[in-house]
Amino acid sequence: MQLAKKIIIALILGAVVGIVLNLTAPDLFETLNTYLFFPLGRIFLNLINMLVVPIVFFSITLGVAGLADPKKLGRIGLKTILFFLATTAIAITLGLTLASVIQPGNIGSFDTQGAEYEANEAPSIADTLLNIIPTNPIRAMAEGNMLQIIAFSILVGFGISKLGNKARSLLGVIEQGNSLLMYLVNLVMKFAPYGTFGLIASAIGSQGFDAIQAMFLYMSVVLLALILHAIITYGGAVWLFAKINPITFFRKFFPAMTVAFSTSSSNATLPVSMDIAQKRLKVPEPVSSFVQPLGATINMDGTAIMQGVATVFIAQVYSEALSFPELLIIVLTAVLASIGTAGVPGVGLILLAMVLNSVGLPVEGIALILGIDRLLDMARTAVNITGDAACAVIVAETEKKHGDISVPHVKETESL
Repeated sequence: MQLAKKIIIALILGAVVGIVLNLTAPDLFETLNTYLFFPLGRIFLNLINMLVVPIVFFSITLGVAGLADPKKLGRIGLKTILFFLATTAIAITLGLTLASVIQPGNIGSFDTQGAEYEANEAPSIADTLLNIIPTNPIRAMAEGNMLQIIAFSILVGFGISKLGNKARSLLGVIEQGNSLLMYLVNLVMKFAPYGTFGLIASAIGSQGFDAIQAMFLYMSVVLLALILHAIITYGGAVWLFAKINPITFFRKFFPAMTVAFSTSSSNATLPVSMDIAQKRLKVPEPVSSFVQPLGATINMDGTAIMQGVATVFIAQVYSEALSFPELLIIVLTAVLASIGTAGVPGVGLILLAMVLNSVGLPVEGIALILGIDRLLDMARTAVNITGDAACAVIVAETEKKHGDISVPHVKETESL
């Protein structure tokens, strides 16, 4: 908790410094951002990102080796996918509802004439599913293609579990590699308060107070939806299915949420969120190692909320009424697209472009929210990784009736 307190202090200081410099000394901010804020944030992000690919490979391989039974792996996978799809549908429905009731696009004036945005083409769901199996796992790791890395790791872990004593040396290496990476995560996290300060100061200072003020109501609706989704959906789910007090869950997982908020990246936060889930939430390593990397890749509840609010907001700005069938199309498109565009840079805006196209709204409207999207991205990333942890906790609890889930250790496979 000492680290969490330091990160929170850094968040507050970074926000205050960014706003003050933006309002009073923009030239000084540019200088400090170039030589202090941005480098601090970039160093921290690079240190975390450096560990992501090896951690995903080692942890999933070890986790699948620990699950061993294909039925158990399939059962856990099915629960995970169903949880992610259900909560994504709830998230975008919540966003659509709040935006329809509060109507942020009908208050104030917005310059739609100058709104220009060129949408990048997103891969289809079919293409994404077909490309899950890597033709070259080394290239997949070099490119950071998380779905392909996950698929390869599952196959390696399954092979190790079936080979038993023949693969005990390889299992030992993977266990040691996983332990080493967890140690490196703890080492890198000592730099987290400084990196957080730089990231927040840079983000807040770069956005400008005018942009925040103009889009205040839109931001408020998104943040309200994110908070309600976290408390009601995730809190209710861990209380109902895992029998855990939601306050305890959020308190223990809070340090990971602060890192997610500052980095705006589920993948970058993955080493920290897995470490906290295993140590503080007591999620068995095989479950955490399987559920959380998969969630970081395809679970986008925070992004779904943004899509729901932004779609209604843009429709209101352009005076376009959305019918009930169109709202259903938005929900369906967003839920399916959250899997279809997994791992694509700028995924939130690509998904939003797909949703807008599905109901005939102008994609150029995305330009209206670009100015403050970086700030909202921080909040929705924190919600995304919280959903991954909630799913891991629930899956772990529901698997107890099927027997203990444990990672095989080298000593257990050695013959005398």
